[in-house]
This record gives sequence, C-alpha cells and structure tokens, in this order.
Amino acid sequence: MAEVNQAEDLNEVLRVRREKLRELQENGQNPFEEVRFPVRDTAAQVKDNFEAYEGKAVVMAGRLMSKRVMGKASFCDLADRDSHIQLYVRRDEVGDDPYLAFKKFDIGDIVGIHGEVFRTHAGEISVKVTQIKLLAKSLRPLPEKFHGLKDMDLKYRQRYVDLIINPDVRNTFVTRSRIVQEIRNYLNKQGYLEVETPILNTIPGGAAARPFITHHNTLDIDMYLRIATELHLKRLIVGGLERVYEIGRIFRNEGMDPKHNPEFTSIELYEAYGDYHRMMDITEDMIKTVAQNVLGTQKVMYQGEEIDLSGSWERITMIDAIKKYAGVDFGETKTDAEAAAMAKSIGLTPEKGKETRGEIINLAFEEKVEEQLVQPTFIMDYPVEVSPLAKRKADDPAMTERFEIFITRREMGNAFSELNDPIDQKERFMRQVALRAAGDEEANMMDDDFINALEYGMPPTGGLGIGIDRLVMLLTDSPSIRDVLLFPTMKPLDK
Repeated sequence: MAEVNQAEDLNEVLRVRREKLRELQENGQNPFEEVRFPVRDTAAQVKDNFEAYEGKAVVMAGRLMSKRVMGKASFCDLADRDSHIQLYVRRDEVGDDPYLAFKKFDIGDIVGIHGEVFRTHAGEISVKVTQIKLLAKSLRPLPEKFHGLKDMDLKYRQRYVDLIINPDVRNTFVTRSRIVQEIRNYLNKQGYLEVETPILNTIPGGAAARPFITHHNTLDIDMYLRIATELHLKRLIVGGLERVYEIGRIFRNEGMDPKHNPEFTSIELYEAYGDYHRMMDITEDMIKTVAQNVLGTQKVMYQGEEIDLSGSWERITMIDAIKKYAGVDFGETKTDAEAAAMAKSIGLTPEKGKETRGEIINLAFEEKVEEQLVQPTFIMDYPVEVSPLAKRKADDPAMTERFEIFITRREMGNAFSELNDPIDQKERFMRQVALRAAGDEEANMMDDDFINALEYGMPPTGGLGIGIDRLVMLLTDSPSIRDVLLFPTMKPLDK
C-alpha cells in the first residue's frame, strides 16, 4: 500500500510541475527557450574570497536545492559546479511580478541571478538577489533531502541524480580528474609523449582476456575492442618514439564485481633502454607524487586501514612471497610433478590444462598470497608460462623480468622488461595459440605484424600498465569500481 501511495504522490508532483511549465509557456515565458546566461561568479569563489566580494555585485547560476518562502522575503540554497550558497530573495528588491514567479519555482529548477554579496546576522555568507530568472524547469522531484539517493543500483543508473544530491560523489569524480591530470604532468616532465592507438583491432593482444567482438560492415570483417594498448605502443618503440604512454579505455568481456567492469581505464607506458627495475622506480615515485599533489599526503585511509605510500615499498619475488606467506618453497621444485605435489601439500589442485610448474606457482601465489598484500608491495619474477610478453631472466629462464604492484590486496599495475626477441616471442605466441585451440578464450592470438615489427629491432624496453580506476578507488576510499566510474556497465532493467 505504501508503494502505491508513493507512486500516486509522484504522479501528482509530475502533473503539477508540468502544469506550471504549461502556464509559463502560455504566458510567453518558456524557460527552455533560454540559450545563454553570462555566469561570472561561483559559490566557491565568493565563499573563499568573501572579503573581496563583500558588497560587490555577482552574477551566478545553478540549481535550487532548498527554498523557504516567508511572505515578502525568502531564503533558498543555490548549488553550482563548485559549491552552494544561500540566496536572500526579497519582493522589494526583485519586484512584485518576479517575486510572485519565484514563489512558484520548484526545488531542482535551474536559475540565474544577479545580486550583492553580504553576511547574514547568523554569519552565513549569502547573496541578496536583485534579479532572478528561471533558466530550466525541473519536471521531476529530487530525492528527499535527508534520505537522498540511497538505492545503489539507482545511484549507478541515474548518476546525474547522484551527482546533484551527493556532494561527496561529485568530489570523487573531481578528484579522479585531478589524479589523471597529475599522472600526465608527471610523465610529461619525464619526457614521455602521449599518443593514441586504435580501439578497434583485427587481433586482440597484449593481455590474457576475452574480447568483445563487433563487425565492420564496409570491410566485412569481425573486429575486436582492444583488451590492451601494449602491442601498438611497442610498435612505436620500434619506430623510434622512445618514451610513450596512453591513457585510454580498455574493454574485456569478463565478469563484473567490485574490482572489475567490462570497460575500464588504464595507462600503459613504455621506455626504451629501461627495464622492470626502472618501471618499479617510476611506479613508486609516480603514485607517491600523485597522492601528495592531489591529497596533500602519502598516507591514505582505505576502508578503515591506513595505507602508507611513503618510504621504500617492499620488493619480493613471487617464489619468496609464497614461502613467506604459505610456508613452501617452490624454488626447490624442478618438475611439474614436484610443483603439483607441493601445491597439494597446501591444499591446492591445479586446473586441468594449467598444470605446468609455472602455472602452479602462479596459482599458489593467487590463492595464498594476494590477500596478504595490504601495504604497497612489488611481486617480482613471474613464471614464463603466465608472462608471454616479458623477457626471461638471464639466470633463470623459467622465470621472467615481470612485476605486479599490489596495494589493499589487489593488483594495481603490471610491468615487464619487454620481450624483444622475435623468435622467442613467436614461440610463445604459438603456445598461446595452442591454448586457445584447446578452449582458452583468454589466450593470445598470433600477431604476425607484431613479430614483423620486432624483427626490425626493438631496443631493451621497460613497460608498465596501471589500472586508473583502482588507483582512484585507493585515493578516494571507494569500495567498488562502480563508485569511480561515472557510468558503470549495468544490466538493462527489462533483463
């Protein structure tokens, strides 16, 4: 019964608001015909610089968030892009007819005002309005003030309402923008060049992931939304662009959870004549710099835990990390059978088809170590079986010069000393092709053009990829990736 009453109440509000719009239009005052309002000042500017603004004329615009009509004078709250400010609207100041029109304005309406800045007797910085104009009519009511938009599904579907109602949400996305800008600033100062590479690919490569497939009508071929930017960026290293990076959208046709969305933003960067140790230095210094410049600190709270980004981050090999946290030493194993027996001793059974020593070591790490890595930790030296694009270690060819950076129990980034041997690269691609033929939809395809590029010669290169969304989650204390994506992927309501 309560739901029925709420629906009836909403329908009545919608009817009344449309009736108000109809009256305005019949009187030649259609607010949707307004095309421009010369905003000159913002709420934050006025409040942050009150001494300079006191007694001065301002021109502002924004959304009415509250309204208290008291006969010949009224107070209301105006929210703009930066903040909010109190408006004081008097009939004697704006005139009889404009004041009568103002009294019919609804919460959510967009208005433009001229006025004078002052401080009330209660000490609140306000604007005494001299002119007020309706710029756009809100035909739907905003969620109730004290309860706001609490339904998480609705928050993500109707982000526009979420941004109106919740200043903290808006601040998260302002912070996200600043994080991305600081990353650009950092890399540009390091001599990196920002580039753009194709989103539509004929071969999905650069990661182990299931791609989205689309069709190009003119060429009459299937194409793939990119799963990584790696292989195109390394082609640019071959071409002599020795330091490049790209910040862009990546698409993977995979599951959805608090850490994963089918489309997400990553940064990948590549530096000729560098290696994975250089990439560790870049990763650590860049994240510290971004945190300091955006938040003013290198110690952040994430879901009740303090994360200390300052100081030197731990660097430990995958095998040593398993030994530290699971108590077994895969360095003592030489064969697949020995590795399988060691895995069994800690309660692990490898998946069929992924039973090599390297894959078993990786399984042990994922199952026994990842959940322990709260503070920033570089996990180094991954098995070659799970690192098809990384250079082998000279002293242990079964392992590669690869690291992943973990913070708050999740991977934040992935880096290699890039494989630049075209013969070795082709052999690894062939193994991936075999896995794909056996049913592994995430295995790489053969990329003959990339092999061709390597055959022209690629210098020793360090490469790094960082998930922008996960970094933003960390620096904004957001529990889900959906909280840092303006429009996360959602199942249609009719499904």
